[in-house]
Amino acid sequence: MRFHFDPKQKHQLDAIDAVVRVFEGQPASGGNEAFHQAAPGEAFAETGFANRLALDEKQILKNVHAIQRENIAKHGKGEARDELAGMHFSVEMETGTGKTYVYLRTIYELRQKYGFRKFVIVVPSIAIREGVLKNLRITEQHLQNLYNKPPTRFEVYDSSRVSSLRAFAASDAVEILVINIDSFAKDHNVINRDNDKLMGQRPIDFIRRVNPIVIVDEPQNMETENRKQAIEKLNYLCTLRYSATHVSDYNMIYSLDPVQAYDLGLVKRIEVDSVLAENDFNEAYVRLKKINTGSSLSATLEIDCNTKNGVQRKSVTARLGKDRDKYLYALSGNREIYRNGYIINTIDAEKGFVVLDGGKQLSVGETSGGLNDEIMRAQIRETIAEHFSREKQLQAKGIKVISLFFIDRVANYRGYDKEGKPVKGKLAEYFEEAFKEFSNKEDYANLDLVSFPVGKVHDGYFSKDRGKKWRDTKGDTHADHETYQLIMQRKERLLDPDEPVRFIFSHSALREGWDNPNVFQICTLNETQSELKKRQEIGRGMRLPVDRNGDRILDKNINRLTVIANESYEDFARQLQSEIEAECGVKFGGRIKNKKERKTVTYREDFQLDKNFKALWDRIKHQTTYRVEYDTEKLIESAAEAVKNMEGIKRPFLRIDKAEINIQRNKGITSKQVKAELSQVETQALAIPDLFSYIQSQGRARLTRSTIQQILLRSGRLGDVLINPQGFMDRVVALIDEKLSELMINGIKYEKNSDKEYELRLFEGYEFHHNKHTFTIGNERKTINAKLLPLDSDVEKQFARDCENIGNVEFYFKLPSWFKIKTPIGNYNPDWALVIKKDPGKVYFVAETKSEGQELRPSEANKIECGKAHYKVLNVEFRQASGVSKLI
Repeated sequence: MRFHFDPKQKHQLDAIDAVVRVFEGQPASGGNEAFHQAAPGEAFAETGFANRLALDEKQILKNVHAIQRENIAKHGKGEARDELAGMHFSVEMETGTGKTYVYLRTIYELRQKYGFRKFVIVVPSIAIREGVLKNLRITEQHLQNLYNKPPTRFEVYDSSRVSSLRAFAASDAVEILVINIDSFAKDHNVINRDNDKLMGQRPIDFIRRVNPIVIVDEPQNMETENRKQAIEKLNYLCTLRYSATHVSDYNMIYSLDPVQAYDLGLVKRIEVDSVLAENDFNEAYVRLKKINTGSSLSATLEIDCNTKNGVQRKSVTARLGKDRDKYLYALSGNREIYRNGYIINTIDAEKGFVVLDGGKQLSVGETSGGLNDEIMRAQIRETIAEHFSREKQLQAKGIKVISLFFIDRVANYRGYDKEGKPVKGKLAEYFEEAFKEFSNKEDYANLDLVSFPVGKVHDGYFSKDRGKKWRDTKGDTHADHETYQLIMQRKERLLDPDEPVRFIFSHSALREGWDNPNVFQICTLNETQSELKKRQEIGRGMRLPVDRNGDRILDKNINRLTVIANESYEDFARQLQSEIEAECGVKFGGRIKNKKERKTVTYREDFQLDKNFKALWDRIKHQTTYRVEYDTEKLIESAAEAVKNMEGIKRPFLRIDKAEINIQRNKGITSKQVKAELSQVETQALAIPDLFSYIQSQGRARLTRSTIQQILLRSGRLGDVLINPQGFMDRVVALIDEKLSELMINGIKYEKNSDKEYELRLFEGYEFHHNKHTFTIGNERKTINAKLLPLDSDVEKQFARDCENIGNVEFYFKLPSWFKIKTPIGNYNPDWALVIKKDPGKVYFVAETKSEGQELRPSEANKIECGKAHYKVLNVEFRQASGVSKLI
């Protein structure tokens, strides 16, 4: 098949026009100049043709300002400068919108309009270089036909064939040289050294003589001082910088950011299919996040820790030391599953790994324990399910569907047995198992892909070592170069529905080499933590798809990319938004707070002298102490009954959620859940921990083992521990604590502490973000705040409004967050303090505002009961109410 290019896409024409207008006023066809130059000390002269600029910088700057007013100012991008600060011009285009096509066509446009003929495309990596070459080949006929077939030649710089640079300089044709920045950034590079084959000249001098227009692809990767100096040495006429993520804008003249691209339908919509483990705390989980160097080595690990809210996954820092025989055990809050074999014996910062006592080695990002394999198996199955569904939708339209899997270990897909013969890795086995399941479904019997053997529909692109064995790489070796060529050469073939391959497994290091337009699913299968940024991850599949004729598909109902991730869709959306803001300068309204909306809470200067405030404050400022009494037998009875009646304990399972991702400038990146599914996983027999010790250590009251034993035996639910030990223990702890709290609250006694009271100096101004709940004070004599009062809900705002308007309320104020009452279940911060006029005098209230009919959580209800007991001692009325009228 052959790609068809639409020459009339407005966003591409606008980007091309922005560059062309930089040189407005340049004589038509005056940009080409013959030269005749002798090398120093040599009689022989080099001849050729160079770019020539007739405009001065003053005119260029005037042109740039005009372009920026039209293209940039309305987006809040770029900066209008009083001087050019170098002939550098930036074009921002979101990934998948045709950036490479734009700059290749710009070359033809500049030649036609002004006669410029010499161009150098500088790339930061092998992958991008191969992508540029592929685009040069597939656009050549299209561009030649558009521009009346001008003589054009392109080549890749090869250090073993430097003499070809003489032809680059001598030719009167349009010359395009593609070169990797690392080929000329160092003094010892071949291109920078005197060369006998070139009569002692340096190869780079042939480039310098022609005053090339330098196109910098992905310039954010060339911002080091060394690389910037290397580009300066090319003696360019100007640089044109193309990227979706500029670090510096360098006279930005065109911007198409992610939000614009999304709004215009120039890229696929995004949805996230999340696969997460739940109730999975029965094994020892360890992930090495990073190794810290400094005065002493340490490792940051993620492990499962005992907390007051049950087991939670947390980051801890571990070091080698005398107490290492109990180190991870202690860091986890004494979880039994970490007692044996979880000592750090070795920390190797240079190679990036630690070794545990049992010999287990973990590299940075690697995980031990948990349901990793089960999650990856489920991710593969979800990808295949989505693929079959999409294939059924699109087959009749002649649109081939491709799914892309990123993996970090080649051996997980392809390995070798003891005799060196290739064997399937676990991911290939998971894939074929799931593929056979779906290919046997009646709904998919007529799909083309089920007619192919399962071994033909998936393939991998991995680099090979000299022994021709697949291996893990970083994406910048000679072996990677061969892999990139293979990927690019098969680009069109992969889009042919008659080609069996529809599922591609690729090493994550090769991500830049993949941007096939018909990738509809992307699945990241990493045992180590993925280093992929979200924009890199989705960038491989954001281009609009094509049908078997090579025509672009514009139907928004079809153009949807599904990312199958092992994280929540909320986290995915949050990180994607953060990256877009940081990399593109896009500012989202709504979810992301606007700094300009930040206000300061201030108090009126004389509020401390107000007689109503003083009378109210003197009553509520006192702190109290409490004591509690409860009957152990009552606790055993009520806790056993609660455990008996608790919901069934769930086995560890996988949760699969699908959500649509929406990008809006005013609301940010939001997600809407469209599917939820639970999937059971088969687990091996689980070790049963010491139930009594765990419940005793995690419970609030530190009950005796005998009391805990009585509760469990009377409940009749002890057998549930076999289903999910950790889940059972955490639920029992929560229920015992709940019943204990009820008994303690019922028996609580507060006493006024005459030595402790809240001080007036604690009332200090603070900053907050103005929002719809912020109350503007009309009558400052009724309260302590000046102008603004930050609130959290419509109920609170109505309460404040009523306090102002109802004459019976003589004074009110919102109690600050530091004003707390101590309770057995944590500190409690009431809402309001009021003075209400009633015959024959005044009543002093503390109020808790809740919506009418709102059902309180047990902890909320218990804290309110404590509030009543506390204020009873202080002779202050305490009420829970939905409004002021309820108090009166």
